Amino acid sequence: MSFQRITAERRGHVLLLGLDRADKRNAFDLQMYAELGQALGELQRDRQLRCGLLFAHGEHFTGGIELPQWLPFFRDGCMAPLPEGALDPLARAPELTLGKPLVIAVQGWCLTIGIELVLAADIRIAADNTRFAQIEVKRGIYPIGGATVRMVQELGWGNAMRWLLTGDEFSAQEAYRTGLVQEVVPAGTQLERALAIAENIARQSPVGVQATLVSARLARAQGERAAFARMLSDMQQVVASDDAIEGLKSFLERREPRF
Repeated sequence: MSFQRITAERRGHVLLLGLDRADKRNAFDLQMYAELGQALGELQRDRQLRCGLLFAHGEHFTGGIELPQWLPFFRDGCMAPLPEGALDPLARAPELTLGKPLVIAVQGWCLTIGIELVLAADIRIAADNTRFAQIEVKRGIYPIGGATVRMVQELGWGNAMRWLLTGDEFSAQEAYRTGLVQEVVPAGTQLERALAIAENIARQSPVGVQATLVSARLARAQGERAAFARMLSDMQQVVASDDAIEGLKSFLERREPRF
């Protein structure tokens, strides 16, 4: 994989994806959005890759979008197009959403689309110097990348409205308090910590991890009844896998499994 706006590096079973436009505070132009979608598509299709890690080079995660490039699409009532085979970095539709876990590490400014990328990830690590803001209301528009949906789900109505309706800045500590991020670590260590988590996920059973993701996402999208209705039938397929056989063998032999 070779890109101009992002970096892609394999680390065992983990794919590290780095926003690489530091001189522009990693502002999302259309090319960066498309390249990230392409990289996520490659992550999905490569059976050797089990987990993704999204981070940013430089001082800031992202200063937001290059609004002049995006406005023509908004005026036409559509999203910026993605190349064939790409997945949606904002995970707005199940058929275009990464089916593998995604860990994210943020620092510095994390504005607009940055928060929505955080919300689209599964596990979120923030440096203690991270400053968040969903500032669309200050620009005469509103968030269309998932914040109005997922921020309410993750933070609760009052907390979500506090930031969505004012565009005010909030800290990493406030993000942790409200559940937007799972850990706050000293600035400069966020990538290391996120990688440790991603590598831990990659050591687990890929079959078990992906089945867990499917069940949890189904519950969030369609409710607990839909998730419970599928659990036993899905488990039938899981226990018939090589992963389940290795899991049982490692348990009986009192050793770490080798998936």
